[in-house]
Amino acid sequence: MSRQQLDRAARDARIEALQKQLATSVSALVSGEDWRRALEFAARFRSRSFSNTMLIYVQHYKAFEEGRVPEPTPTYVAGFKQWLSLDRHVMKGQTGYAILAPVTARFASSTPENAESWRRLARGEEPNRGESVRSKLVGVKPAHVWDISQTDGKPIPERPRPTLLQGQAPEGLWEGLAAQIQARGFTMKAVPAAAAIGDANGLTDYVTREVSVRMDMDDAARVKTLAHELGHVMLHRPDNPDASLHRGIAEIEAESVALMIGAAHGLDTTSYTVPYVSSWASSVPGKSAVEVVTATAERVRATAVTVLDSLDTPQLGSGDPPGLHRYAAVHRESPRRAPTCPAPVAPMVVGL
Repeated sequence: MSRQQLDRAARDARIEALQKQLATSVSALVSGEDWRRALEFAARFRSRSFSNTMLIYVQHYKAFEEGRVPEPTPTYVAGFKQWLSLDRHVMKGQTGYAILAPVTARFASSTPENAESWRRLARGEEPNRGESVRSKLVGVKPAHVWDISQTDGKPIPERPRPTLLQGQAPEGLWEGLAAQIQARGFTMKAVPAAAAIGDANGLTDYVTREVSVRMDMDDAARVKTLAHELGHVMLHRPDNPDASLHRGIAEIEAESVALMIGAAHGLDTTSYTVPYVSSWASSVPGKSAVEVVTATAERVRATAVTVLDSLDTPQLGSGDPPGLHRYAAVHRESPRRAPTCPAPVAPMVVGL
């Protein structure tokens, strides 16, 4: 066996070990409380895929148990060279946390509308005149990141943490969420109480294109409800083939989007309710519970990131050290697009 084949076999073994570790950690999400804590953690590291946040969490906790890091949860994580760019270096003896990084390749076509016409360009190969070029994900490879507690060097400036009183919502969050709902062609409707919308806190109607929210709640509850309904608007259009979900999972996704948006703003999320993971994750035919949980969490994360990136409100950090200039888009670490879960078409009217 050649050296190249040996290297490839070793890489594939590391990827397989990581995927098994990921499956084990996802399988441990048994209760709704476990799910809530996992998404709260993902909200603090939302620039990375859900799969990678889970891998970072379990490896950091193991490092904590072994006495290699001082806290059970990480603060900021970055790659070896990224820490060097911030005048910090990984301390001797500190092992990085393995994650799944994307491998991309360039493809060219003279007839881009024909899906079969794209050909892969070799390293350094230039396209022919007039050809369109695009990058495509072709696989994953192991990569490593380290928590700030595993590094030494120049201090990192701390971000101010939002502080909110009980029942209070961050200034401007309601307006920012409402603007995103309206930008998607829905009108806002304030109702005096739950009785006006079938005893729900909020309601998204795809026929009338209205989002209704009851107003007899405190600010934080109204914002939570509005974020939930925005999740429905973005994820569960009846004409969206990727939104063909079991009704229960659609509600879980909308509530989870609201949870991540709230957590990113420092809101208390203990009142956000998600049923037992084992009950809804096993409800999709042809999919394992691990596949359903991972796909659902990644849809939630991507949607929440889209919302948060469009808001001007002060938010907690995304897991990157302050001052680090990322060299690619926020979704660069997602190893692949989360698979969709086949099920009946989403309902025309959904609520909290």
